Amino acid sequence: MTGLAAIAVVIPAHNEQTLLPATLASVRRAARHPAVRSVRLLVVVAADACTDQTYETARQEGAVVATLGARSPGEARAAGTRLALGTLGVDPATVWIASTDADSEVPPRWLTHQRACAERGWDAVVGTIRPQGWPAAVEDVISDHMRAYATAGSAGHRSGLHPHVHGANLGVRADAYLRVGGFPSLTAGEDHALVAALQAHGYRVLRTRRFPVLTSARLTARARGGYADHLAQLVRDTRPLHPKAFSEDRATPY
Repeated sequence: MTGLAAIAVVIPAHNEQTLLPATLASVRRAARHPAVRSVRLLVVVAADACTDQTYETARQEGAVVATLGARSPGEARAAGTRLALGTLGVDPATVWIASTDADSEVPPRWLTHQRACAERGWDAVVGTIRPQGWPAAVEDVISDHMRAYATAGSAGHRSGLHPHVHGANLGVRADAYLRVGGFPSLTAGEDHALVAALQAHGYRVLRTRRFPVLTSARLTARARGGYADHLAQLVRDTRPLHPKAFSEDRATPY
């Protein structure tokens, strides 16, 4: 197994000027750990069809920026990864791709954990998330969701395993990523498709509940079919006539 020379953090973003600074600050905190400082770190924001100051914000925060107009999280993740690998210019077997989202905050040991997993021979790491910042009107719905999320897949499995896949908390060795075709150009589910392809090709995929990523519990989605849409549907199913739950959260979707 080849040791890591670099870690590329790839973050797709569509009109995320407000939340992106907190995301990038959390990545910088994670990068300060001694176990990570020994490898090269590159942060790439893929600014997709942005009409706000996402591009300028990412540059000011020190990220390399890929720009595109695909309005597709899958294409944005793929474009960001292409730029990262092209910029690094090293053997993909020595590069770890860490994926998160522009409305998320990674924990301080996120990159340390992913690097440790890579050094132990894992080809990919599939983590979990924790929502934050939900409207007060739906506190009970989110609480029920979090309980169900935390116990999903736990029966009959070793502690720590789970069935979830989130682009907000995902890592993969670049050579494995390239061999299975990378992120497909999907408007939703590109993270699930990548993990399924890795598993189908026999790569070692670790599912873990350690070091969950905080992610926005907003109810108006940037990406249709993503986590925000899932939360919004839970709210609609529980209390279909509750406009206050959505009035606190305005966003331009993908």
